[in-house]
Amino acid sequence: MNYRYSSRLGSFSSSAVREILKLTQGDAIISFAGGLPAEEHFPVAAVSEAFQRVMAQGNKALQYGLTEGYLPLREALCGRMAKKGIRVTPDEMLLTTGSQQAIDLLTRIYIDPGDVILVERPTYLSALQVFRSYGAETVSVEGDSDGLDLADLEAKLMKYKPKMLYVIPTFSNPTGKSWNEERRRGVLELCQRTDTLILEDDPYGELKFGDASLTYPSIFSLAPQVEGSCVVYTSTFSKTVAPGLRTGWVMGDADIIRNLARAKQAADLQSSTLDQQTLYQLLAHFDLDGHIEFVRKEYESRMRQMAGLLREHAWPGVSFEEPKGGMFIWVEFAPGIDAGELLKTAVQHGVAFVPGVSFFSEDPKLNTARMNFTFADEAGTIEGMNRLSKALEKFGALV
Repeated sequence: MNYRYSSRLGSFSSSAVREILKLTQGDAIISFAGGLPAEEHFPVAAVSEAFQRVMAQGNKALQYGLTEGYLPLREALCGRMAKKGIRVTPDEMLLTTGSQQAIDLLTRIYIDPGDVILVERPTYLSALQVFRSYGAETVSVEGDSDGLDLADLEAKLMKYKPKMLYVIPTFSNPTGKSWNEERRRGVLELCQRTDTLILEDDPYGELKFGDASLTYPSIFSLAPQVEGSCVVYTSTFSKTVAPGLRTGWVMGDADIIRNLARAKQAADLQSSTLDQQTLYQLLAHFDLDGHIEFVRKEYESRMRQMAGLLREHAWPGVSFEEPKGGMFIWVEFAPGIDAGELLKTAVQHGVAFVPGVSFFSEDPKLNTARMNFTFADEAGTIEGMNRLSKALEKFGALV
C-alpha cells in the first residue's frame, strides 16, 4: 500500500518529553523529565468512592453526554473559579480532554496558516507543536522574572499584527516564573488595544509555594467582563487530582465557547462523561482544597530539596532560580554545553531530564534544561542528582 499522507503530517513533530518518557519506563532510570505529579499522593480511595457513587446511578452513567460537558461539574467549577475572582456561567465554559485539547481547539477555530502567534521565551513545547501543526508562525517575546517585557511585546504586536498571544503567567512551564500584577495588567491592556486574543494557560496555579496569602490574579479575572473579553482561560484537573482522568476546562466569551464546542464535535463528540461525573462526585464529597494544600507543601519540600542539591553539587557555570510554585526548575548549564548531548550521557548513567531546546520558538539556548521535582521521592532525587553529576563529569563539564 502506498500511504498518501496529507502535507499537514510534516508539521507534526514528536514531543521531546514523550520520547524521553519511553526511555524512562521501569525502574532503571530516575526521571526528572516529564511533568508528572507524585502518583503516591493521588487520592485513590476518594476517586474510587466517587466512581462507585457514579456507577450506583445505573446504566445512565454510561450514556452519551453533552459536548459542552457534564452540567453539574461545570456548575461546580463555576463556584470554584468564583473563589479566584473568575465569574463565569456554565455557558461560558467547555469541558475538554485535558487542557491540551483546549489549546488545540482554540487554535483550530482561530488560526489560519501563516497567522502569527506570540509566545513566551521559552514556552510550553506541546503548545508550540499544536500551533505549528496548524501552520501558524510563532514569534517569542522577551521577558524576565516578573513577566513579559511590555516594550518588546508592544513592538511585536505592532510589527507582526498577531492573532493570538499564548502565555502561562503563573508558575510557567518550563521556567516556573510567575508574573507580577503590573505585567499582567500591562499585557491585558496592550492586547485589548490591539485586538489580540490572549490564551491564558493555567495548569499549575494552585501549586503555590511559600506565603499562601500571596495571590496571583489570572489575566482572565482582570478583564472587565467575560462577554467580549480578549482572554480565553484554560486549566486542568491533571495536576491537582490525577492526569489519568483527562479532564480540563476552557472559559471565555460565550460565542467562543459555542465555536469551540462545534470544533469539539468534529474531534471527539464529547470528553469522557464517566470521568466528569466521577470528578463531580469527588468535588461534592472530598476536601479537594485540603488535598491540594497537602500536595502543595509536599511539592515545595521536593523543590527545595532539588534546589539545595543543585547548590550542593555546585557544577561550574550552572545557574537557576527557585520557582514560586509549579513543577519545574529551569537550569542553565555552563555556556558551550549542549543539553541534548548531555542527556545521552545522563541516560547512560540512569537519569533523565528535558533539554531546553524544544521550549524555544526560535534561537534556542542549547545549554538549558527543564527538571521536574514533583515525581521522584527524596531518595530518588538524591540518587538522580548524583547520577547527573557523574554524567556531567564524564561529559567533561566538570573539568
